[in-house]
Amino acid sequence: MGKDVIVACDFATAEQTFAFLDKFTGRKPFVKIGMELFYAEGPEIVRQIKARGHKIFLDLKLHDIPNTVKKAMAVLSKLDVDITNLHAAGTVSMMEAALEGLTREDGTRPLLIAVTQLTSTDQERMESDILIKEPIDQVVIHYAKNAAKAGLDGVVCSPLEAGKIHENCGAGFLTITPGVRFADGDKGDQKRVMTPAEAKKIGSDYIVVGRPITAAEDPVAAYERCVAEFID
Repeated sequence: MGKDVIVACDFATAEQTFAFLDKFTGRKPFVKIGMELFYAEGPEIVRQIKARGHKIFLDLKLHDIPNTVKKAMAVLSKLDVDITNLHAAGTVSMMEAALEGLTREDGTRPLLIAVTQLTSTDQERMESDILIKEPIDQVVIHYAKNAAKAGLDGVVCSPLEAGKIHENCGAGFLTITPGVRFADGDKGDQKRVMTPAEAKKIGSDYIVVGRPITAAEDPVAAYERCVAEFID
């Protein structure tokens, strides 16, 4: 898959989600299904959105002992998603187990990516709340290297770190970057942000965009603006 804009469908119900997706009568966006929607509606929401022709990033951020994550990924492998993820902080052995569980009998699987540090986390929070004293960019690169060592396809990271991750893990190691806002938009609760054009320049492979599209007066126009800035 090439570069793409992934729209974060952070809605509470299937009704709200489909009301949003119904607006897209032309190009069907790649969508992210997160915890709120998945926990509210269950696996059926994935099947229904897939049936509409959308690619899906299932964003559940698994993090548990290796065997539990392996079994959970085996269940998720039965859903026809394109990307799913876990926390790199779960260790290399957990990521290896996840990859094993996600791989189907015929050898196929969705892309598996690891979350490094959330874009709502900055250096101060990382040091005070989780007692990691190293510079955040070094922590992110270390987590990315662990993910690559485990055989994963890439990481979720801030667009500020995408270039460095490619330098350390290779051009083919995917960077999926939330924390993207329009230059004239509100940052919300994100700490480490970039515009779509800046994310493109620095080398992000995918950008994840939520409220700048979902809360826009014209979501389709906002989506097309993202595509124009990031891909075209």
